[in-house]
Amino acid sequence: MTQPSNSDCIQLRGLRVVCVVGVLPEERERAQPLELDIDIYSDLSAAGDSDDLQDTVDYGSVAQTIEEICLEAKVQLLERLAQLVAERLLELDGVSTVEVTVKKIRPPVPSDLNFSAVRVTRHRQRT
Repeated sequence: MTQPSNSDCIQLRGLRVVCVVGVLPEERERAQPLELDIDIYSDLSAAGDSDDLQDTVDYGSVAQTIEEICLEAKVQLLERLAQLVAERLLELDGVSTVEVTVKKIRPPVPSDLNFSAVRVTRHRQRT
């Protein structure tokens, strides 16, 4: 990933959500486990100085928002889910860049595969 100009980063690792995602008929009928890893780039210096939650990105709220997106979206592709999460996170104050990895823990393939995943990196559009 190209390092953003601001390299302060909040990391969320291993957020597990059980939701409907996939193209195959059985995937449309049965929820399955996903795991998400999130990197949120933002200037964290104000929070470092103040020790005040209002000066940072509240990762508890972020985790809840991601869970809600996953449960409501019912998308076919991991790419679409990652895009929806990234778009929502870029709406947060002070967030400049996000990296979202979505892993399907039990992909429906005949191969011995631990997981399938997509990772997207999105930047706030400068105006």
